[in-house]
Amino acid sequence: MKREATVEIEVPFHDLDPMNVAWHGNYLKYFELARCALLDTIDYNYPQMEASGYVWPIVDLRVKYVKSAVFAQKLLVTASLSEFHNRLRLDYLVRCKASGAKLTKGYSIQVAVDKQNGEMQFVSPKVLFDKLGEAWPH
Repeated sequence: MKREATVEIEVPFHDLDPMNVAWHGNYLKYFELARCALLDTIDYNYPQMEASGYVWPIVDLRVKYVKSAVFAQKLLVTASLSEFHNRLRLDYLVRCKASGAKLTKGYSIQVAVDKQNGEMQFVSPKVLFDKLGEAWPH
């Protein structure tokens, strides 16, 4: 099973800052679009997470800016699943579609929280392993 997804984004005018480059905070939105595309591939996006009894807040986030994106530039944003046993770690890579140049990279870490009692889960819930087709650790 493929554990990555790539989305194409064209930088809109409203994402620019006064220096006419994509405002740094918008890269998180681009990450989110790729993350949702990846979660869709395993049928465990946010509605399915909530329906399974868990929410998955982001507890850590890192962004490394290499080169700025500009208006109307076509970007390829890839999200890759790199950890899932105790937390959900997704790595991100933002590239220029035309040149393949790396613009930004980063990662996010999410943990499962039981909706009923609000407790953080120290091992990812069985439903995630089922969605990934992995054996759940006991």
